[in-house]
Formats: sequence, C-alpha cells, structure tokens
Amino acid sequence: MNIELTLHETRVIGCLIEKEITTPEQYPLSLNALTNACNQRSNRDPVLDLDEAIVQQVVDNLIKKFHVNEQGGFGSRVPKFQHRFCNTNYGTLRFSPQELAVVCELFLRGPQTPGELRSRASRLCRFGDVTEVEAVLIQLARREDGPFVMRLPREPGKRESRYVHLFSGKVDGADEHAAAAGFSDIEEQEHAASSRLNLLEQRVAGLEAEVTTLKQLVSDLAPPC
Repeated sequence: MNIELTLHETRVIGCLIEKEITTPEQYPLSLNALTNACNQRSNRDPVLDLDEAIVQQVVDNLIKKFHVNEQGGFGSRVPKFQHRFCNTNYGTLRFSPQELAVVCELFLRGPQTPGELRSRASRLCRFGDVTEVEAVLIQLARREDGPFVMRLPREPGKRESRYVHLFSGKVDGADEHAAAAGFSDIEEQEHAASSRLNLLEQRVAGLEAEVTTLKQLVSDLAPPC
C-alpha cells in the first residue's frame, strides 16, 4: 500500500465517506458543511477545531492526490466536494460495505476495539455481532493490496485490544508480531467455537436418533387397537 495520509486528511475523507452513507441527500458537501463535519463533537477523536481555510488547504492537497474531487453541481455557485478515495471509477481501491464502515470509523475516531467498532460502525453498515467485525479486521489485515489495519498490544487492565488503520504510515507502539498473534488468537477461538458447535450438533443428532428408536419400540409394544 502506497497511501499515506495526515490526521486532517483522514478526517476529511472519513467525513465525506460518512456523509455519503448517512445523509446522501446532502452529499457532496460544501466547504462549510465539510468543516462542520470535521469539527463535530460526537463520533470524533480527537475533536478538532479547524477553520475553513485549513480545510480548504487539506482538500486541495487531497485533490492533488486524486482522493477528492470538486463537484460544481448544476446551477450551484458553491463548490462541493466528494471523495474519490475508494469504490469509485477513479481508482483501484475497493472495499466491501463492512470494510468501508470499519475504515471510516477508524479514520474518524482512531484506534478502537472490535466491540466499539461494532457499536459505532453499525450506523454505516449492519454487523450481526462482534465476530463479524473481527472477521472484517482479519480481511483488512491480510488483503494482498494492504495491510490496512493492525492490532495494537493490549493495554494494561484492558480486556480487549484496539485496532488501528495503517493509512498514515507506521504506527508508534504497534507490534507486527503481536498483531499477527492476535489474529491467530481470534482464529483459534473461532475454531474452538466451531468445534464445540459440531460436537453439540452431533449430540443432538444422536439424541434425536435415540428418541426415534424409543418411539418405534413403544409403538411396537403397544397392543393393537
């Protein structure tokens, strides 16, 4: 992967992706709307206080990198902006809806646990449970055109590890070996759960067979009517 973005650039792209999904009737965004989205107090970490001049400068840089496009709109005097970052005809980067939701949330709020991502990304795309989020994280970490995410070492006193996107270069404190081991742990847990499920299914099938046999015995022993 040869994409490297600043914090402000990931914030702008994340906001454009978010608004494209959640408020398509208001997309593309004007400079004012994009600035407000970047400075939202909710669903943002860190909270920023950017003025329009700074956002315009960030947008100009992203236009040069072909990640953002200016859309004039028929009869509109206000320029509006849309992302070309992924899932467009202008590039090769493609994400599934679930992958896009996870990447967008990591752009907007930084490192997060699978549980946090499931709660926050569900407004962008449905996730049945945390294991679905973990599966998406594994996909993003192992894609041939990636990796796009990495697992951070677990913080002291925390039950879950956080995951971080890799679109801003090397992550301070990230351990690639810990990340690989973390994904192996998830796979082992999934394998163990699958094995337990298979055993339960076998036991249920055995019990059903016994019930069928007992029913036949009772039927055979019953006196004829």
